[in-house]
Amino acid sequence: MKKLTKTISLLIMVALISTSFVACNNKKQVDEDIYTNDQENESNNNQDETNTTTDENKDKDNQDTSNETENIKDDVTIKVATLKGPTGMGMAKLIEDVNENNSDIKCDFTITGSPDEIVGKVISKDVDMACIPTNLASVLYNKTKGEIQLAAVNTLGVLYIMETGDEINSIEDLKGKEILASGQGKVPEYILSYILEKNKVEDTNVNYVTEHAEVATSFISGDSKVALLPQPFVTTATMKNKEARIAINLTEEWEKIQGENSKLAMGCIIVNKEFANNNKELVNKFLSEYEESVNWVNNNVVDASKLIEKHEIIPKAKIAEIAIPNCNIVYINAEEAKETLSDFYQILFDFNPKSVGGKLPDGDFYFTK
Repeated sequence: MKKLTKTISLLIMVALISTSFVACNNKKQVDEDIYTNDQENESNNNQDETNTTTDENKDKDNQDTSNETENIKDDVTIKVATLKGPTGMGMAKLIEDVNENNSDIKCDFTITGSPDEIVGKVISKDVDMACIPTNLASVLYNKTKGEIQLAAVNTLGVLYIMETGDEINSIEDLKGKEILASGQGKVPEYILSYILEKNKVEDTNVNYVTEHAEVATSFISGDSKVALLPQPFVTTATMKNKEARIAINLTEEWEKIQGENSKLAMGCIIVNKEFANNNKELVNKFLSEYEESVNWVNNNVVDASKLIEKHEIIPKAKIAEIAIPNCNIVYINAEEAKETLSDFYQILFDFNPKSVGGKLPDGDFYFTK
């Protein structure tokens, strides 16, 4: 009997140890699920509040409750995606601060060279915020039926006409010229076409290829004498071909037509609308730190270029260092950028409605802090 009792006790002890071991192994999965569970609960709570609240006083009460809830969301990690190049360069300091625990927010960053990858993540809600071209923001707004919002403009014009020689000094000098370019059916084509049209330059021959890299390679080798290139390809070209020079800054030409107050807004950061509604203070905090990061990058070019290389936004620090002053990296909140963007979207729409997703975005497209 004693032997049987001892055996049973031993079995119970083994079972308890096994249970503890499984619990420890499951902890990681539980931690990873916190974000999803929190978001589902917050979404349900906010939906209930929307359905039951009808008067102004209740709106205020719910806002107060939301703010209280916001203050305890310490475990929420913002999933952020950005394209390599100028669109992502302003985020370098923020990425470094978050990774080194020098930030008040938690982020999971994805840095990619593929717009299609970001589009998929935005549509599937695998990311909460993303840095993308401004026209793509409008396309996604229409495609998702208003599920994303534009939070801020982060990049102005980065397009330049490059030349090996000294024949082109104005838009009029492009008459009869052959230009190699990339971006057919996209913003680069529409911007160049608009500027040529407004300056009545009608006999320019623009040959389009698939990639900016292909344009740069042909231009650097001397096979093409005139090219349309964005930064940082412009910097790479001038570094590798001593005869290469910037002939025309298309941002300046845009402002000559539209006025200095109408900026050529080419890059932006968007936010998932549901995530922003459920995490208002967190999103505002992110945007504040992002703005500080943009300012730091512009004011600390050498140090910033090292971080840009470190985080693989641009492959070489020296290229980033030379490119930063010409990349027009900015932070303009959505409300301030609304008028400029409305004009820009209208021009794109007039060229091709598909360039902005088939229709112009309405007022709800613009995020309000």
